[in-house]
Formats: sequence, C-alpha cells, structure tokens
Amino acid sequence: SEVYGELQRAVGATERLMELLHAESEIKSPDEPVNRPEKAETATASLKAELSFDEVTFNYPSRPDQAALEAFSLTLKEGSITALVGPSGAGKSTVFELLLRFYDPLKGRVCFDSKDLRDFDPRELRRQVALVSQQPALFTANVIDNIRYGRADASKEEVVAAAKAAYAHEFIERLPEGYNSDLGEQGVRLSGGQKQRIAIARAILNDRRILLLDEATSALDTESEHKVQMALDTLMQGRTTVIIAHRLSTILHADQIIVMDQGRVVGMGSHEELLQSSDLYSRLAKLQFKRDSTTQESSQS
Repeated sequence: SEVYGELQRAVGATERLMELLHAESEIKSPDEPVNRPEKAETATASLKAELSFDEVTFNYPSRPDQAALEAFSLTLKEGSITALVGPSGAGKSTVFELLLRFYDPLKGRVCFDSKDLRDFDPRELRRQVALVSQQPALFTANVIDNIRYGRADASKEEVVAAAKAAYAHEFIERLPEGYNSDLGEQGVRLSGGQKQRIAIARAILNDRRILLLDEATSALDTESEHKVQMALDTLMQGRTTVIIAHRLSTILHADQIIVMDQGRVVGMGSHEELLQSSDLYSRLAKLQFKRDSTTQESSQS
C-alpha cells in the first residue's frame, strides 16, 4: 500500500508537470518583433542598453487589488549603475521581473532604448540580460559546464579566463578534480561565496550588456564578501547594471540610488544626498550601519 501511495503521488505530480509544460504563455512575441530571430543580433546591437519605466502600474495576477508598482517611472542610462533600496515588499523584485518581461505592465511602458518591450521577441530580449541572484542556479555537473551555461560553445580557456575575472580560479583549482569537479545538487559542495563567484563567472562569460544583480553579500562572511565584491566590480564595468541592494555599504558609489516604498519611487540621488533628503533612506542607513557595527563587535569578541 505504501508503494501504491507513492506511485499515485508520482502520477499526480507528472500530470501537473505536463499541464505546466503545455500551458500557453501569456507573454507573446509580436508578429514583427524589433529583434526577430533572423536579425536579432544586429537589431539589438544597434540599440543603446538604456532602460526606462514610464508611469508603470502592475498588479500580480494572484493579488489583483494590490499594486506591486504604481505610476512608477525610472530611467537607467547605458553603462550606469543603479541601486534599488527599500523595505520588503517595496517592489524591487518586480522591477527585475518586468525588465525580463516575465510579465507585462497593466499601464505604462517598459522600454529598451525607448522601444516598448512588447515590441521585442522575449527570448531574444533576454539574451541581452545577465541575472545574478541571491541563490544562483547551479547544476549537478562539473565546474566547466556550470560556468558554460548559456554559452555551451565556450572553450575551456574562455571558462578559465571568466573564472579568473570572477576571483574563482584559485578555489576551483583546489577542488579534487579542478574544473572537472562535480558540484553536486545545487552546488552543495561549495560555500555561499563560492557559489556566487561561479554565477559571476557565468555572467562574465556570457558577456551581456545588461546586468541584474540581486545582491547576496549580506549572507557572506567578511572575506567571502570582499572577494565577491571584487568580482562584481569586474562584472559591472561598462554594463547597464541594476542592483537590489541589501547592504547599503556596497552601493555607496552607484551612479544613482532609488528609494522605493509601496511600489513607488520616494527618493532618488547619491548616498549623501539621500541621507539629507529621504527619511526612509536615512532610517534604513542607520539600522544597517548599527547592525554591521554590532556584528563586527561580536566577531571581535
């Protein structure tokens, strides 16, 4: 009876999986996309990697009465670094999801070089973007294949060069089989900082013009954080970068810091400007630096 129950659950899970695989996406490619596949490379290369939100309002389908973003406007200039700061639920992750066109806004426009994202083939559009998340997607495969993900044709020399740029080469070489070492399920054989550097090496190898970074340094020890930050500094050079910031100390030199609350922009400027002009930012900064100071004192004692 126990085996029969397991089989029934497996059948149910398989049926649900097949439903998902056959479900039709609500995100459609237009009949004549700006970047249709046969000319996508030249079409997107001619566009500036400048992104903008124009009076965007968006509700998640599961929460139709609650605006995740409301009358949200923002310009991300080509090659600039923009940090998004705000309390949980402010809409920071929603910005990423709309930039990747996982959803379309209910009102307003999200644009790539002033052209509505709805005018692009979404698959080709996403090839312009690298995403480094808090919990990188690592696979039960060796180091080379994990870094190559997204660029299967890359040579080992290119993989090693990307790993060196991400400050990952040294620890990879210490693994039992170096670059041929299996990382285990979800990279279980690596520390948090090592996983981050593998993900950064992958992004460097893919060489996308737009970088979305959900900062994860808040969960790392001081040494790992320093190495990850150096790798990120390399990765961000020359790219239009958007950072969801969890530690204000890491985004002090961003070109612009956007303070968000309840789906709106409530402050914009440099760190010093926002300390003077934004009560919310000032409060977040005081809490952050107080927590960092307490953590440092605890580690020293």
